[in-house]
Formats: sequence, structure tokens, C-alpha cells
Amino acid sequence: MPLHIVRNDITAMKVDAIVNAANESLLGGGGVDGAIHQAAGPDLVKECRTLGGCKTGQAKITRGYRLPARFVIHTVGPIWRGGSHKERELLISAYRSSLELALVNRCETVAFPLISSGIYGYPKDQALKVAVDTIGDFLLSHDMTVYLVIFDRAAYTIGGKLFADIAAYIDDRYVSEHTDIQEEQRRRTAVFLSAPSDAEPTAPVPCGAAPGSPDEALRQLDESFSQMLLRKIDESSMTDAQCYKKANIDRRLFSKIRSDVRYKPSKPTAMAFAVALELPLGEAAEMLGKAGFAFSHASKFDIIVEYFIAHQNYNIFEINEALFAFDQSLLGG
Repeated sequence: MPLHIVRNDITAMKVDAIVNAANESLLGGGGVDGAIHQAAGPDLVKECRTLGGCKTGQAKITRGYRLPARFVIHTVGPIWRGGSHKERELLISAYRSSLELALVNRCETVAFPLISSGIYGYPKDQALKVAVDTIGDFLLSHDMTVYLVIFDRAAYTIGGKLFADIAAYIDDRYVSEHTDIQEEQRRRTAVFLSAPSDAEPTAPVPCGAAPGSPDEALRQLDESFSQMLLRKIDESSMTDAQCYKKANIDRRLFSKIRSDVRYKPSKPTAMAFAVALELPLGEAAEMLGKAGFAFSHASKFDIIVEYFIAHQNYNIFEINEALFAFDQSLLGG
């Protein structure tokens, strides 16, 4: 764990293995395939000639040669023929076969391109969903860090309706938030100008318990983020591993949080756990508050996460697809 979506040149990734979107001959071609062969040097194609090709949906492994990666996993994705020729099943198999081959060869870090989305014509939004769903499902039961490498913005597309719905959700809340701020500033200015010059300042009145009372003191001893997280995990009947994997969080980071009752996570980490625990918006806001943060309608990042929670979609990998599409930080990691 976890899954990262990054913009990069896959041939420059310093990982245990990079995945090559190859053709059945394994002897090189255009796009990512050609770039990997060129960067690896002539010894790569020499080894590939000994493999006897590769069928669509399967994978084979070679050394990385001149690449920063130790291995190249060659997989053959399907050519898009309208979607009725088992393209989706074959694409899932290409990802799954590559991940299993990486596991067998003890790879801890693997980088994938968006398989079949180039000259093979697989619709980019559908190719992305297959990639994220398949890799995400694999990572729920295996410890591995996987990078989905996007070379440029044109190679990355989420579903048109989802993008439009999120954009509208952002627009409604982002605009209304700033309108509210402007109205509040106008109202305060009007009150200030109309107040008598000798008006006495009014002390704030605390809610709930009286100042200095035992009840107020007890309320100050509130549970920390770590305590709330562990309580919610217990209440959910999830194991620790199930929770941090659903949150797209590394095991080592979770161990730090568990061992330090006063640990202060980053905002994306706090949100990731709220999503993993499938908390309703009110409880998600409470968990965020324990870490010293709040949902803000002045932040597109916050509004996008709020959109998914409000729609009860707690798939963190789908949320990260959308965040990446809107040039925002990702959850977890």
C-alpha cells in the first residue's frame, strides 16, 4: 500500500518494476512500449526474444537493464473493438497478471502505465476505472506500493458525467461560500457603523457548562484523533489492516498513529480514515476536527471529498481519481 496516481515518465521511475504495455511479440513497438525499449537498451529486446511472445491478458518479466527499475513486466492489453469482445475482462487480467508476477518476484514498488488507452483505443475513462479498481482490489489483500503513471493530462480522463456532477457541486458550494463571506463582511460593517460609540463590549457567553466548572474541565479532556480513530475501528468491526488499507495508508504511518495518542495527521490522512470508516458527513467533520482541521468551502479539495461522502461513495480510489482530475492532492498515501 498505497496506490498513487502521478504524472511522470515511467522510464524514469525508481521502482522495483515498471510495467510495459507491450504487443504480443514483446519485441517493441510505439508509445510506452517503444519508450521503454529505447531507455532499457538493446539487451532488453534480446531477452524478450527468448520468451516466445505473450498472449493478451497475460504477463512476462525481464530484467530492467539500463532502466532505474530492476525489472520490466511486459503485459498485453486488449485492442478496443467496441466493448463486446471481453475487452474489460482481458484488461483486468493484464493488470492482475502483472501484479501477481510482481508479487512472486518480491517487488515492493511497481509502476503502471494506463494500459490499452493509447493506440489500442480503449476509452480512457473506462481504462482508468479498470486500472484503479483492479489495483485497488489487489492492494486490499497485499502490501505493495503501486504507481499509476500518467504522462500528460490528455492521457487522463474520468467519466464525463462524474466530472460534470463534481464540477457543478464545486461551483454551487464554492460560489455560495464566497457569497456568504461577502454578505457577512457587509453585515458586520453595517453593525459596526450603527453601534453607539460608548457601547460596552460584551463578553462571550460559553455554551454548555459554566466557566471554571468541573464539567467544562472534563470537556477539555477530549479524546484525541488517534483515540477516536481506534474507537471507530473497534465499533466498525474492521481490523486495523482492513482500515488502513481502505484508507490508502501505509502500514508504517498507521503504526505511528496507533502508538502516539497525540499524533497530528495531515488533513488528507485524517480525511482518508473518515472515508475508510464510511463516516457520515457530521462524524467525518468531527474526526477532522480532532486533527485540528475542518471542511472548508473555500477549498476544492474539501468540496470534492464532501461530494463523495454526501453521495455515500466511500471508494477512496475513485475519490482519488476525481481529485487528480481536478489537480488536487490525493487522500492517504
